[in-house]
Amino acid sequence: MTPEEKIKQLGFVLPPVPKPAGVYLPFLEAGKMAYLSGQLSKDADGKIFAGKVGKDLTREQGQGAARLAALNALAVMKHLIGFDKIAHIVKMTGFVQTAPDFYEIPTVLNGASEIFGQVFGELGQHARSAVGVTSLPMNAAVEIELVLELK
Repeated sequence: MTPEEKIKQLGFVLPPVPKPAGVYLPFLEAGKMAYLSGQLSKDADGKIFAGKVGKDLTREQGQGAARLAALNALAVMKHLIGFDKIAHIVKMTGFVQTAPDFYEIPTVLNGASEIFGQVFGELGQHARSAVGVTSLPMNAAVEIELVLELK
């Protein structure tokens, strides 16, 4: 089953490719690697899922925000790179805007990691860093960036 078919089977709809919020590229190819710039927790209408997990948002809402960031990353992969060129998701770095005493950052980012596994199977399994931060662009709850190996 192709990634497009899996996305459809899971009931997900990819948002439009997010436009960069600054002076940078959405991704950059370097040899057999592609580096995706940070993708925010933004829905298909462009609305930011905002707030601090552990204060404004629950852990479960944070996981939903991570899923939104993953769907934005998938939109970049599909429309700007092409799923057919992706050999493996190598690494995800995830940033979660949190209350000072919230420590379940890895659990929040599982929302994104699970989507990549569901869509790409073993090729979606990746190394990961999980970082809690005091703020993110546009008050987004989650931001993720990816390193991909290309075919």
